Amino acid sequence: YLVARSAVIILALDFEILYCAFRTTVSSNEHLGTLQVALLYSTSTLKLIAVLCRFVVAPLVVLFFLAHKYWKTRITIDAVEKFLRMQQMIGPTRYAYTDIVAVTSHFRDKLGQGGYGSVYKGVLLPGDVHVAIKMLDGKSSCDGEDFISEVSTIGRIHHVNVVRLVGFCSEEMRRALVYEYMPHGSLDKYIFSAERSFSWDKINEIALGIARGINYLHQGCDMQILHFDIKPHNVLLDSNFVPKVADFGLAKLYPRDNSFVPLSALRGTIGYIAPEMISRRFGIISTKSDVYSFGMLLLEMAGGRRNADPGAANSSQTFYPSWVYDRLSKQELGEMRAEMHELERKLCVVGLCCIQIQPHDRPAMSEVIGMLEGGMDGLQLPSRPFFCDDGQTPVAESYDFCSGLTAISEEDDIQ
Repeated sequence: YLVARSAVIILALDFEILYCAFRTTVSSNEHLGTLQVALLYSTSTLKLIAVLCRFVVAPLVVLFFLAHKYWKTRITIDAVEKFLRMQQMIGPTRYAYTDIVAVTSHFRDKLGQGGYGSVYKGVLLPGDVHVAIKMLDGKSSCDGEDFISEVSTIGRIHHVNVVRLVGFCSEEMRRALVYEYMPHGSLDKYIFSAERSFSWDKINEIALGIARGINYLHQGCDMQILHFDIKPHNVLLDSNFVPKVADFGLAKLYPRDNSFVPLSALRGTIGYIAPEMISRRFGIISTKSDVYSFGMLLLEMAGGRRNADPGAANSSQTFYPSWVYDRLSKQELGEMRAEMHELERKLCVVGLCCIQIQPHDRPAMSEVIGMLEGGMDGLQLPSRPFFCDDGQTPVAESYDFCSGLTAISEEDDIQ
């Protein structure tokens, strides 16, 4: 109605303008007839436009949206496919999905479950080579970019303390990574067991191997590789208990001459994440972030327990790094008799050096290797690496504050 009324007004104005311009005499009947014809014509035109929009334009919009979505997915798959074809010439072997099914005997022997999917044991022929195959869950957060990151990262690495990528599979959205099999599994099941599994010499040897693997990632490649998720579960042990850094799903490549990493790289596991990964108020993200995670791992290896244990019998032992620092301080002051093994003490001191709050106060991994290779001579207890300035703050409060790092407001990060 409003459209028709507007059309009548516009046509009437046009008619009056024509009348004034040409001074022609037009009867009222002719005037009214002209308006009626114009109104009928405009109404029919509007109906035609409405029908076209409903039955032609709307389907075209829906079709365009679906086509855009399809091509966007297609472009992503094609990009991954193009990269993998190039990688196949210089990197690990590419397997068909049917090969993966055969190698795992239809996914019969499941080794574990991770954030990106399930891990199965398999056997490659010929040679009966045992492998661990990580099947990436299509519903997980691991997209094509994460898959490319892991293949490209591990595919170029050859180090005794870094797990080797044997091959991979990529068919549409079905993806898998084939690793060398580590018969002794992950480190966590040994260091957290009720009975100590290794001698102090062996623990120091394993710690040194992990440090060398991380240092290779930082310094031994064309691009420095930041792992971002160093923890006991991501350290695997081969048949001779040689440690190998594993799980590069969160790893990122950065130029070696660039020490700054964007805050958007936030990733990792609570309890091992460096403070600067949470808020830039603590410093910039760099290789020192992996050093922090390694320090927390080192303290767990020395203590034979998780660093944070709210259920500890003694409340002072809730947060192990704080408790062991107080213990070492009292030993240095002669207030407590030294009951720690020399290697245990060395591991604790090196671990405490690695978890200093400010990144510039932590040693580089190359320096950590030197500390672990040497003795206690020259090693000094660092300053207290916690959010409290002295030993007067209750350990439980220190633990709660450390555990609540993720509660730091995003507002602080964007200022």
